[in-house]
Amino acid sequence: MTTLVGSCSWTDPTLIACRRFYPTGVTSAADRLRYYATQFPLVEVDATYYAPPSERNSRLWVERTPDGFVFDVKAHGLLTGHPAQAQRLPGWLRTAVRPEARAKRSVYRRDLADDAMERLWEIHRVALEPLRAAGRLGAVLFQFPPWFVRGPANERYLREIPERLPGITVAVEFRGGGWMDGAVAAATLRLLEDEGLAYVSVDEPQGFRSSTPPVVAATAPLAYVRFHGRNAATWAARTTVASDRFKYLYSDAQLMEWVPRVRELEARAGTVHVLFNNNYEDWGIRNARRMTQLLGAPRPTAVPQDAGDAVRSPAGGEGGEPADAAQGTLLPA
Repeated sequence: MTTLVGSCSWTDPTLIACRRFYPTGVTSAADRLRYYATQFPLVEVDATYYAPPSERNSRLWVERTPDGFVFDVKAHGLLTGHPAQAQRLPGWLRTAVRPEARAKRSVYRRDLADDAMERLWEIHRVALEPLRAAGRLGAVLFQFPPWFVRGPANERYLREIPERLPGITVAVEFRGGGWMDGAVAAATLRLLEDEGLAYVSVDEPQGFRSSTPPVVAATAPLAYVRFHGRNAATWAARTTVASDRFKYLYSDAQLMEWVPRVRELEARAGTVHVLFNNNYEDWGIRNARRMTQLLGAPRPTAVPQDAGDAVRSPAGGEGGEPADAAQGTLLPA
C-alpha cells in the first residue's frame, strides 16, 4: 500500500512570490521542479488544462526528476467540456474552429471540427508517452464542469475515455452535475469501476452548484483525493487569479478528519494520491507537508541530479515555456 502526497502546482505565481518555499537562487521553473522533487514524491500538472501537453515537456520533466517521482496530469479543458480561450489555443487548433464560432473569445468542443478533437486525443497519447514509459505517469485527471450533468450521453463519454487513452490510468472528478447526489451515487461509482476509472474524492465548500459531497470511494487500483480548501466566500466568485478562490489553510484537526479516510482508500485501492489545490502562496505546500507527517507517507530519499542548479538550467514554465505564470491565472469551472 502506497500513499503519495503533493501539490497541484510547482510554479504558481503566488507560491513563487511568497519566497517561503524555494531557496534563494532557485529561480527557473526547471530548478523549481528539481527542488520540488526533493520535497515531495508527487505533483499534479494543471498547465495542461490550458494548453495541450507536449512530448518535449514530458521528456524534460523526466530528466528533471528522480526515479519514483510521479506526475498526475490534467486533461485539456476541451476534452472535459470546458471553454478554451481562442487566443491561447495552438495555431492548428485555432484554424480548426468552425467558421461560425471564429469570432468567439472562448470556444467549446462543439465549436471544433471532429478531426481536430481526434487530433487532440492523439496529442495526449503521444505527449504523455515519455512519462508513461519512464514510470512517472500516475493518472490523467478529467475534471468535469457543473454542466457535465448525469445522463446517457455523458455516461457514454465516460465509457469512451479508456478507449481513447489505452494503457493510461484516468481519474474523474465531478463538479456537481448530479453524479454523486443521493441514491444515484452508487450507480455512478459502479460505472467508473466497470470502466476502470479512478474516482476523485474531494474536500471543498458545500452548497454550491459545483459542489460534490466528500464521498470516499475507490473504483480503481488508484484512489485520488483533491483538497480545494473550504473558502465558501470565494468558491463561486470571479477572481483575478485562481489562487484567490482557493485561499484556505487547513487546520490540523481538519486534516486529521481525512487520515482514516485515506487509510480506508489504501485498503481498498492500494495506491492513493493526495493532492492539495489550495494554491495560495505556500499554503498548499504547508498542508501537504503536514498531511505527509500525519499519514507517515513517504518522502523523497534521493536528490535529483543538478537539483537547485540555478546557474546552468534554462528558464521555463511548467511546460518548459518561458512564462512561469502559465497556470493559476484562470480557473477551470
